[in-house]
Amino acid sequence: MKVYQTDEIRNVALIGAAKSGKTTLAENMLFEGKVINRKGSVDDKNSTSDYRQIELDRQISVHLSLLHSLHEDKKINILDAPGFSDFAGDILAATTVADTAIMTVNGQAGVEATTENAWKLAERSNTPVVFFVNHLDHHNANFDEAVRQLKDYFGDKATIAQYPVNAGEGFDSVIDLMLMKMLKFPQGGGVPEVLDIPADEMAKAERLHKELVENAAEGDEELMEKYFENDSLSLEETRKGVRLGLVQRGIFPIMCGAVKHGIGVHRLMDFIVHSCPAPNNTNPRKTTAGKEYNCNINDPAGLFVFKVANEQHLGEVSMIKVYGGTITEGLDMINPRSDHKERISQLFIVNGKNREKIDKVVAGDIAVTIKLKDIRTNDSLMDPKAADAGFEPIVFPDPIFMTAVKAANSQEDEKLGSILQDMHRTDPTIIAGLSRELRQLILQCQGEYHMNTVKWYMDNIYKLEVEFYSPKIPYRETITKSAKADYRHKKQSGGAGQFGEVHLMVQPYFEGYKDPTDFPVRGKEEHKLSWGGKLIFANCIVGGSIDARFMPAILKGIMERMEEGPLTGSYARDIIVYIYDGKMHPVDSNEISFKLAGRHAFSTAFKNAGPKIMEPVYDVAVRMPEDMMGACMTDLQGRRAVIMGMDSDGKYQIINAKVPLAEMDKYSTSLSSITSGRGTYSMKFAEYAQVPGDVQTKLLKEYEESLKEEE
Repeated sequence: MKVYQTDEIRNVALIGAAKSGKTTLAENMLFEGKVINRKGSVDDKNSTSDYRQIELDRQISVHLSLLHSLHEDKKINILDAPGFSDFAGDILAATTVADTAIMTVNGQAGVEATTENAWKLAERSNTPVVFFVNHLDHHNANFDEAVRQLKDYFGDKATIAQYPVNAGEGFDSVIDLMLMKMLKFPQGGGVPEVLDIPADEMAKAERLHKELVENAAEGDEELMEKYFENDSLSLEETRKGVRLGLVQRGIFPIMCGAVKHGIGVHRLMDFIVHSCPAPNNTNPRKTTAGKEYNCNINDPAGLFVFKVANEQHLGEVSMIKVYGGTITEGLDMINPRSDHKERISQLFIVNGKNREKIDKVVAGDIAVTIKLKDIRTNDSLMDPKAADAGFEPIVFPDPIFMTAVKAANSQEDEKLGSILQDMHRTDPTIIAGLSRELRQLILQCQGEYHMNTVKWYMDNIYKLEVEFYSPKIPYRETITKSAKADYRHKKQSGGAGQFGEVHLMVQPYFEGYKDPTDFPVRGKEEHKLSWGGKLIFANCIVGGSIDARFMPAILKGIMERMEEGPLTGSYARDIIVYIYDGKMHPVDSNEISFKLAGRHAFSTAFKNAGPKIMEPVYDVAVRMPEDMMGACMTDLQGRRAVIMGMDSDGKYQIINAKVPLAEMDKYSTSLSSITSGRGTYSMKFAEYAQVPGDVQTKLLKEYEESLKEEE
């Protein structure tokens, strides 16, 4: 294949709501560019983009697909991103490396929840956006309402560049406000017939054309002066203004069509080539050291790995965008993360699962390479002479869904952990780790649908039966008053025995506490606990009733019990322990005896010291449409939330609340249901607070029952 130069390349991401037509648009773009000679479809399970088994089963995009097409001797790289918000990681990867995002909008449904999500991710990566209102061949399509919603949600910079003449069944014609012509498309796609604008549409077309030209001129002072002088701009000047405005995110053109029949696709590709920025006309990409790359072939070689994927016949592949120089086979580069050398062995351009070998990739282009030794999503490969820093990484969204997972067969738990780590390599928004505190393997992801995708892979690809269940809550245990206890450990079974007796007192730790006066405090050790809070260990022994060499063993026994608190097995914290008396045996006393004596004495004193269970409480900010605020408020109050205040954000309201973590299980699913997918939330740890009495009673009972089951 011809090697396209930087200014001959356009990189576009197809984003938008699920079922808005992204994959069908991609298929038509490939057909228009004669890259494929027959159009597939999602329904027939033979589209170029959705080729993986999970996508064929579900008939939706689940993974980012890399494609390319040709138009007027320009190469258009196409990143077909999933529509569901659960796959935000792939959407963000696509918008980060694309120079323009084409956002498909369902002409029947208008702005949907997932449209908003895609917009936020494009905004996050500062990517220009072109709207494409699709499905205008349906009888209930409403272009004007879709435009009204686009302006309402995303601002007046959303600017009509085309509008349909005969939306509904039989739709085939649009008024193009840049060309100031009517375009009539043949069914099935292809080059449109260019006609004069009908007289009854001219007034509307001239009014909208003026708005388009005004918005295009705003991006450049020279163009603005020409517009003021001539009250218009030429086609080339308008294209230049739109291109500059896109880069500055000062204009968001609205195109339209019906991709199922190929209507509008040829003109959209024409718009991409003539009015969207080439890679070297966009904002520069920075390294972590602040150096800027402008997709210049004369710069040192530098590429960014925006996605690692596993392909059936290739193994692990790395999707790359080149930001500097030219990448060729056999080129040695440095990974700044590891400082290891990587050799580029093979390069491919791909259309879904179809690949074509190429010899080199120039700055601005997107391709695939394989057989890299140690590469991850977000890694960079740089020229050895300029390898001090890699490109700024993609900051993936925080997980909002958490579940515990285990293998149905406990002997396969290690295999499960390994698989989840592999999944994290290909999708960094899947995060799994073993919680030592909870003694559970915790999976974090972007939603319940995302979790079900993990399960699909376990069932169908890895053939591993797994179980998902609610994660335990990291409670804390502490005390509210002082209490004394003693314990004698005595064991005799022939030979050397075991003997140790410990008398101790516990009291709550807080700033400004006072030591008791009924025995002297001879020495203190302050231990900051890794799980939060403190343990103060005080030696109050007089007269040598316990030898100093046994004090570390007593501390160890107490610490072990604090790691598995007496009430629920949760970590204990903020306690002062005074060891004030005890007994030894000249022969049978040893460290294990005093460790056990200290452990049991501490447990008894703890239970008599007004013990309480503390639960983690989070600051939760819930964002929802105004009319759904009441339902969200009611739901939060049912979760023991304390409402702290409310803010507004345009058409949305934000509820700020403190909510116990125990009440947030599967909240993302509940919120999505209440708000029809439009609600979002964030949460951040705030504090530990005492659980209500009824909740504590319930937790104690559950723990006692779990101990009986273990017996």
